[in-house]
Amino acid sequence: MNPEVHGFAHSPYCIAVESALEALGVSFDRKEVSAADRSSVLRLTGGAYYEVPVLVHGGKVVFESGPESQDVGHYVDDAFGGGRLFPERLRGVHDLVIRYLENEVEGVTFRIYDPIFVASIQDVAERGMIVRHKERKFGRGCVEDWRKNRESLLRESARLLNPLEDMLSMKSYLFGDTPVFADFLLGGILGNLQFGDHQRLPADLPSLADFLPRLRNFRFSAA
Repeated sequence: MNPEVHGFAHSPYCIAVESALEALGVSFDRKEVSAADRSSVLRLTGGAYYEVPVLVHGGKVVFESGPESQDVGHYVDDAFGGGRLFPERLRGVHDLVIRYLENEVEGVTFRIYDPIFVASIQDVAERGMIVRHKERKFGRGCVEDWRKNRESLLRESARLLNPLEDMLSMKSYLFGDTPVFADFLLGGILGNLQFGDHQRLPADLPSLADFLPRLRNFRFSAA
């Protein structure tokens, strides 16, 4: 059976996993989770996890075991990638780039799209549950603060993306001619930032602008 990716269409981490599966030529089923009601994820994981993505494949339910784990990505690599997503030659430096993307870059960029997503929810109860979830983690009024500070968040995201721009100005992908998991994670972050065409990348990041369609069209050769 096809693997199932349970998550949100706009999630940078879901986009990363789905893009990696597509690049590996793996057919999968996307299962959209309600951002306001994550009970389906809790049922899948036996109450152990409520974030996304969750991967279901061959009777296994795979989710992250910690804040800096890459369990879903490693499972995809082990099951379908043959070590191409996490090559041994990049061990260490690859982890550092992934942590920078997750902790520094995504820590800012998600705040740009989230207010747009919240505003798109028509049902007041569903919208309220999403806001409450955000406020429990980031403080009361956080979504409105992010909306008001959109321009400063865009400037900060551009600053944080500049090192990736520099890397991609010299090669097709972060570490060479072939993407690794960090590239798919970066693609997920950029996909989230621009989800629904509400936001374009700054004009001074041309290499990143070229990178995203190149990554989306990339397909690994048969292993």
